Amino acid sequence: MAPPKPLQIDGQVGEGGGQLVRLACGLAAVTSTPIRIVNVRGRRGAGGARGGGLKAQHVTALSWLAQATRAEVRGLEVGSRSLEFRPTTAAALDRPRIEIVAGSSAASALLVFQAIFPYLLFAGCEEGDAPIEIELHGGTNVAFSLSYEYFDQVLLPTLQARFGIRVERQLRARGWSAGPAKKGCVWLRFRPVPRGGTLKPVVVTAEEDLAVAEIDVSMLVPSAVQAPLQEALVRDLDERFPGVDVRFTVVEDSGHEARMYALLVARTETGGRCWGRDYLYDRARKNKTPRQLAAEISRKVCEDLFEEVGRGGAVDEHLQDQLVVFQALAEGRTSFPRGDEPVAGAETQFKGGSGGSDDDKGDDGLGSDMESLDIGEKRMRKDKTHEPFGEGSLHTTTARWVVSQLLPSVKWFNNGSICDGAGVSFSA
Repeated sequence: MAPPKPLQIDGQVGEGGGQLVRLACGLAAVTSTPIRIVNVRGRRGAGGARGGGLKAQHVTALSWLAQATRAEVRGLEVGSRSLEFRPTTAAALDRPRIEIVAGSSAASALLVFQAIFPYLLFAGCEEGDAPIEIELHGGTNVAFSLSYEYFDQVLLPTLQARFGIRVERQLRARGWSAGPAKKGCVWLRFRPVPRGGTLKPVVVTAEEDLAVAEIDVSMLVPSAVQAPLQEALVRDLDERFPGVDVRFTVVEDSGHEARMYALLVARTETGGRCWGRDYLYDRARKNKTPRQLAAEISRKVCEDLFEEVGRGGAVDEHLQDQLVVFQALAEGRTSFPRGDEPVAGAETQFKGGSGGSDDDKGDDGLGSDMESLDIGEKRMRKDKTHEPFGEGSLHTTTARWVVSQLLPSVKWFNNGSICDGAGVSFSA
């Protein structure tokens, strides 16, 4: 019998970068679907600073997936612009402890985890319901990648609150893409979905208070920049979010003048929702004083957070696209709208602000994601999935398209704001 024809995916569709590759191969491993990706990272361009083709972190992640699924692969090398990935099994792991070492400190350990996590979540291990432990070596604060801080403070708490996925984690060493090369290390432990079971969203009732009550600050900067940055953040946040508590939860000397990073996480009083915005400083530092650098970093990250909260969405831009794969895999309906435009008055929805009640927020307000789950069938408008679609960033619209190619039973409605998941399950 001839081998099945692989599903072909154009790697320059939508955002046309590494996210498309990670999602496609991760879901191919979950579903045992052979795929061929052409024009890999086609929108990154050979002449651009980020280049095209596979990068080291893609090769690291996909090599592990290929080994775990006994996949036949072609084109799995750095720089490759075409990739064929044919997984042959969805067998349980033969051991509950995994160690993966990325090729360089610039290869994001957390993007490697994103690529393999869907498979790990469902594959389980031969020891039944034993937890899986994984140690990842690579970058933890890398350009164009989620940081460990965002991963720890925004993504993982949301997965626990909305999907019941609990991941223990520990940052054992930090690895930067800037400054002297040094690989970091992240340790993780979680229980996979039981064999024969499905991932089910957690039923969450709408919060009475959706106002921002506190903002957590993480700052990893050289010691000379710490004090002026702390002062600038307090000033800029008070100007934009008067009355909101500001907590400095992570203050760390980055150890090098090229390493400057800040994360702001706005939280509701009940802690049910959060919005994060961060900034890995990428501008010229020459002839700038610590106070000038601090002012630039603070202005950028505070303005970004203010705009994000002002959209009145249920999630922030980066969280929305990272949740798509879990929405698609889960059994049941989920909704994490963000909206394409700021909602008038939504930026004042914080403790001590002058915003109106939840009734004043309209259909795109902070409470709309839970309300939308009660929309009657007559108002449900099914989305077409033949190309990137729906509201949100280009990464989000592309993610919806990719998961729809690999999981055609997934249904999206109302401009991508509502998802009926596939209810994926590995046989017991």
